[in-house]
Amino acid sequence: MFVCLCHNVTDGQIRQAMREHGISSLREVRVHLGVGAQCGRCAQCARQVIATELERQCATECGRCCVPIAAVA
Repeated sequence: MFVCLCHNVTDGQIRQAMREHGISSLREVRVHLGVGAQCGRCAQCARQVIATELERQCATECGRCCVPIAAVA
C-alpha cells in the first residue's frame, strides 16, 4: 500500500528500511525515504506502519508478546 504519494513510498519500503538501516522513528524515515517531507498528509499512516513494525520486531526478538508501542508513548 502506498503511504506517501508525493515520494511514491510504500509500507513495505518503510518496513524494509527499518530492518536494513535500523530506522525507528518518523524523523529517520523522513530523512531516509522522504516520507512526510512535502505535504505531510502521510505522517499519521507512516507512524502507524513504524509502530506496527517496531512491535513485530520486539515480539520476534524477545519471543513473547510485548506491550504495544502506542501504550508506552
